[in-house]
Amino acid sequence: MSITVTVADVHRMTPDVKQFRLVADDHTFDYRPGQHTAVHFESDDEEGTRPYTAATLPGTNELVLAIKRYDDGNASVYMHDRTPGDEIEIEPVDGNLHVRDFDRDAAFVATGTGITPLYPMFKQYAAEGTGDAHLVFGERDQSHVVFRESIDQLRAEHGNVSADYVLSDADDEAWDGRTGHVQDHLPEALEETVGLEDTDFYVCGVPEMVVETADLLESAGVADEHIYTEGWEADAAEE
Repeated sequence: MSITVTVADVHRMTPDVKQFRLVADDHTFDYRPGQHTAVHFESDDEEGTRPYTAATLPGTNELVLAIKRYDDGNASVYMHDRTPGDEIEIEPVDGNLHVRDFDRDAAFVATGTGITPLYPMFKQYAAEGTGDAHLVFGERDQSHVVFRESIDQLRAEHGNVSADYVLSDADDEAWDGRTGHVQDHLPEALEETVGLEDTDFYVCGVPEMVVETADLLESAGVADEHIYTEGWEADAAEE
């Protein structure tokens, strides 16, 4: 059964990503951070649903979705046209991506909007995890890094979490961090923090990155049952 929510406010996070705070009357969202809802949309006589991950923690009547706009993506264009006061229909939050074990170290590897499920998982681990967690987040340039302020605050407040940003297009920027693609820095970046043994790996981004990262980790000796992945194609959710 779908849930009617109201767009409470809209915030631009990056040049092409908006954050939508959705509020439901008489409903409390109960889910595991990392899971996603499905938004109903109508565009050019087409109706459908597209998955988007809740960036907020459960237990309230609100969901926050961070959605990247694609010019040819019917669902993202529809959402980017929403304004406060609009009502939309969404599905209950569900999905297979969530932290499995808070007593094991955790590594989170994301590119682009693949950060949307991993950010709330990283945030939950910072609060509940007993081990160490490290995030490796790849983006085009600094202006497109979603949740950067919140991630930096988390690692400042919690001694057991750390993060690396990897920029693929940093030539014209004052940037002294990692450059290239996240795969270029694995597993070395993780060995410096969480190590590879006794660690669960959560990977989300474009399918090519997800497959290559899983292969790299397996080649480094990580067991397949400790690698959890989800392909977040740049436009798969907008076909």
